[in-house]
Amino acid sequence: MSETEERARGSTSAAISNSAVGLLHEFTGRGPTKARTTINHDSVMILFGDSLTKAERTLAENGDGAVVLQMRHRFQEAMRADLIAMVEEHTGRKVIAFMSTNHIEPDMAAEIFVFEPVPETAG
Repeated sequence: MSETEERARGSTSAAISNSAVGLLHEFTGRGPTKARTTINHDSVMILFGDSLTKAERTLAENGDGAVVLQMRHRFQEAMRADLIAMVEEHTGRKVIAFMSTNHIEPDMAAEIFVFEPVPETAG
């Protein structure tokens, strides 16, 4: 990969991270304080850190972590279309699969987007 391609990929990664943090803030009232996006040929993965709200952390500390994870899953399903559209807009690629998960301790989340395969060109 050329230096120009690497710079463009880095710029796209930053734009996806920032947009995803904004969407999470819009849906949950608080965005994560850490986000890192990795783009490869077949997929995009966004890793978030420090994404739980104070209320969610309190619930988890009081033994209701399963409830927090279930609620987060519902938020991610509600955000599914917006997250996919955002990744497609920034990458110019069609997303064919979306997977999402959360972890309480440490406070982390992951959003994974799988792209439609690029047709191979006859050589």
